[in-house]
Amino acid sequence: MPVYSVLDLCPIIQGGDAASSFRNTLDLAQHAERWGYHRYWLAEHHNIPGVASSATSVIIGHVAGGTSTIRVGSGGIMLPNHAPLVIAEQFGTLASLYPGRIDLGLGRAPGGDQLTAAALRRSLGSNGDTFPQDLMELQSYFKPAASHRTVKAIPGVGLNVPIYLLGSSDFSARLAAALGLPFAFASHFAPGYLGEALKLYRREFQPSAACEKPYVMIGLNVFAADTDEEARYLHTSVQQQFLNLIRGVPNEMPPPVESMQGRWSPAEELHVRRMMRCTAVGSPTTVKQQIEGFLEETGADEVVATAQFYDHAARLRSFELAAQVFREINSATSVNGGLNDSAPMPVGFSMP
Repeated sequence: MPVYSVLDLCPIIQGGDAASSFRNTLDLAQHAERWGYHRYWLAEHHNIPGVASSATSVIIGHVAGGTSTIRVGSGGIMLPNHAPLVIAEQFGTLASLYPGRIDLGLGRAPGGDQLTAAALRRSLGSNGDTFPQDLMELQSYFKPAASHRTVKAIPGVGLNVPIYLLGSSDFSARLAAALGLPFAFASHFAPGYLGEALKLYRREFQPSAACEKPYVMIGLNVFAADTDEEARYLHTSVQQQFLNLIRGVPNEMPPPVESMQGRWSPAEELHVRRMMRCTAVGSPTTVKQQIEGFLEETGADEVVATAQFYDHAARLRSFELAAQVFREINSATSVNGGLNDSAPMPVGFSMP
């Protein structure tokens, strides 16, 4: 049966601030834990006014410290922005504080514009092309210390923090397959290569100590409300945010509007809808049908649901309704059987 999780970008709403965003993030995480979500991930982005999760490791600690059982991690850390040793130390610290609950999801995108990427990396000399080497260096810091090794991640050495690869192309799919790592596809905003990447990953997967079989996670936007009309209305906030992004004028999360008609050109509408193809919007009945369609399409082992709302109460309600839908889907799957019944959890993972 599929596993269900949460991805949060700590949205900053118009008229709000980062402090409010962080309070809302912890509140959502605490509710998600009670509603049975498996993990709560936070994503690294920079220089985007509506996203507060730039210091991702710090926010992971904030969430893990305010919860008790849900797994918490990065979805993801953009490794080219950091020295691998620093990330090993940060996540070694988190894993020491919250043993058995910390995940390390890694991506190779900059998480922002090119000028911001340059400001982050400065003299690191690292970029997406060195990602495989950086990844292997990072992995080495979590292994038991060799007596001859002079540089060690303290804390970090010997902790074997679970690593996931994130991506939206064949590059990360191929690398995850070669290294036998779980693979999370960023279909919630870049679904274009989804089918091809999953086929490649499953076809080329090599078993490892981390994963005996392929493990596929997909990002899915979920906007649930009591009625289809209310959900579509609430969804317009993130549609406006995506529109601002493609126009090159990112801004805080705007309030919803009655209609997007007249707010975008036909080309812009097509672009936004293409980016957000992997989205479920509507009442619980409607959302259930849409999620079942995505599961049928992808055969995913895990759905990582994300939803950026202007109104925090509406966001809580959406994730609550989504949790009910996920339970219904799994209940039906357990009775009728399904594609994912035999899908393994990666070594060291636990079911919720």
